[in-house]
Amino acid sequence: MRRLTSVHISNPEIFKNQLLLWSQKFEEIVWLDSNHYKHSYANYDAVLAVEAFTSIQTDYHDAFEQLKTYQTSTKDWLFGYLSYDLKNDVEALTSKNFDGLQFPELCFFQPKKLFLLKGNTLEIQYLNFVADEVEDDLQTITSAVSSSTTEKSSEDQTIKIKLRIHKDEYFQKVHTMLNHIHRGDIYEANFCQEFYAEQTSIHPFEIYNKLNKISKPPFATFIRLYDKYLLSASPERYIKKEGNKIISQPIKGTAKRSLHKDEDFQLKKGLSEDSKERSENVMIVDLVRNDLSKTATKGSVKVEELCEVYSFKQVHQMISTVTSEIDDTMHPVDVIKTTFPMGSMTGAPKISAMRIIEELEETKRGLYSGAVGYFTPESDFDFNVVIRSILYNASEQYVSYSVGGAITAKSDPLKEYEECLLKAKAMREVLEN
Repeated sequence: MRRLTSVHISNPEIFKNQLLLWSQKFEEIVWLDSNHYKHSYANYDAVLAVEAFTSIQTDYHDAFEQLKTYQTSTKDWLFGYLSYDLKNDVEALTSKNFDGLQFPELCFFQPKKLFLLKGNTLEIQYLNFVADEVEDDLQTITSAVSSSTTEKSSEDQTIKIKLRIHKDEYFQKVHTMLNHIHRGDIYEANFCQEFYAEQTSIHPFEIYNKLNKISKPPFATFIRLYDKYLLSASPERYIKKEGNKIISQPIKGTAKRSLHKDEDFQLKKGLSEDSKERSENVMIVDLVRNDLSKTATKGSVKVEELCEVYSFKQVHQMISTVTSEIDDTMHPVDVIKTTFPMGSMTGAPKISAMRIIEELEETKRGLYSGAVGYFTPESDFDFNVVIRSILYNASEQYVSYSVGGAITAKSDPLKEYEECLLKAKAMREVLEN
């Protein structure tokens, strides 16, 4: 079904830029870049999937069943996303908040052309009927020169970012959430707010490059699906399947970085010892363990790493790793369905948290706090969490990014607000120059 070609790449960093630049002529693009981040369970340094041969696009009604049918019948590489609002397929929930972006709630495609880069080895997998285009494409890719004329393009327009929830209103909403916590309705919930710009055109390729340069995260993503774009600097893996092993790596706990080595070390140490941040993380680890146990073989759910602090270009993050084993008979889509949406973006107990989130937030989350990733022909998969991301609907000229944080009994509304601004910093910087 696919013809495999293996090529030696002498300078992978230059090639990555050329490859992404070449991809811009397609209407269906999924680009995944690990930015050489050395984390466990990494498969590739970068992946590019372009040009749909077959595809699926749907709202939340029976979305996971439709995906299951599509994945089972295709048994090939599939790339795409799951939006947060698929929660309504999994539980008796609704999404009634304002939606300026209007993305489909689930979208996957089977690419005609696929590139998998690891180290100096590029594996090219083209569907048989386009396999004779490999040589020509490679020549075009390697002769591509990044155009410097795009550098000034976004500066031509001043982008005015607006807040969907203003500061005083944010404090009121956090207090309402704290009342729910003190009443015992929830222990923790992830509360998010949107920043947006209307009547605004951006250059997605250029904005993505700037965002990625600032953040260098392990789960960077550029997606184009017709007029809809995702430019993501996500540091978080949602879930991965490797054979019979399932891996989930929730992030809870954030601290800023410093340019001064000693101060940076203290900030990192402070995060690792912060009782509030640790309790947030542990609550979500319990939730993930519970979610994984729904499909796991008996006694196989393990916490491999608890509250480990990792450093990224802009922030320190507290990450845990939870794993399980599944039976051969378990369908990969069922593993995703029983854990979706991810615990780090919902709360505990999960259903109550999602209900309260929906009441207090002003915007439909859509692809934000959903997941982007792929299925392999062997039914393995790997998905990130869509955070630290800019979303863009080119037809509507609507640009949006959202940020959030976990609210627990120990939360201070002002500190939560400041953490949101810290998370939003890179997105704001690239949009407003």
